[in-house]
Amino acid sequence: MDLGLKDKVALVSGASKGLGFATAKVLLEEGAKVVITSRSQSNLDEAADKLGNPQSLLAVACDVTQAQDCAHLIDQAVSAFKKLDILVANCGGPDPGTFEKLSDEQWEQAIQKSFMSNVYLIRSALPYLKNSDSPSILTITSFTTKMPMENMLLSNSLRAGTIGLTKTLSFEFGAYRIRVNSILPGWTLTDRVNSLLDNRAKLNATTPEEELRKISNQIPLGRMGDPLEFARAAAFLVSPAASFVNGVMLNVDGGINKGLF
Repeated sequence: MDLGLKDKVALVSGASKGLGFATAKVLLEEGAKVVITSRSQSNLDEAADKLGNPQSLLAVACDVTQAQDCAHLIDQAVSAFKKLDILVANCGGPDPGTFEKLSDEQWEQAIQKSFMSNVYLIRSALPYLKNSDSPSILTITSFTTKMPMENMLLSNSLRAGTIGLTKTLSFEFGAYRIRVNSILPGWTLTDRVNSLLDNRAKLNATTPEEELRKISNQIPLGRMGDPLEFARAAAFLVSPAASFVNGVMLNVDGGINKGLF
């Protein structure tokens, strides 16, 4: 299937590693021009070297928890490629922890990182997306918005807020033909998941390998996902091939969510 992504311009945040990097890779392979961002320019430069295709790639460091940084990022993207068609709003997850152990500072940091970063990016991108002939926004949340996970209070709470934002904007932005969807990834083998496995191992006095085995046994497919499996779903959702898909919260989790919806 031709996804219709050739010469579309996409911005992917949190793209130096993990799910964001994999999404940028697939979008480039599909012919899109891609802007990648994260806080670290050195990590971005390393990612850009791995991705190749420099004529279709721009790497710009940005702290997406800062509104002015997001506005500057979007301006640079449009200056480089003359338009913006796709925004993939992705950011690393907040600290693990339970209610009695999390500090106010951790709550504030998580609000900025896991919720307000989406607001800042979408607000800055909106004027340019309105001018696109196939505009799309994709937020990256988690399967825990449907099945909250122990010791992940910040993620459970704030990513659920992003789901509310995503669904509401799918109504509001319909007038501009902007589709707004979210992917709810499950356990996928990234650096972030490796750190969570380490944390679970410490809490349970086991090993990361044992925690990986226990989690994999809960997934109907019997394994964790590969970032490229997530990325192919993301590329479809933001593409013109998914032109009538709007307001969808898509689980890409190997079936670990046992609910009907």
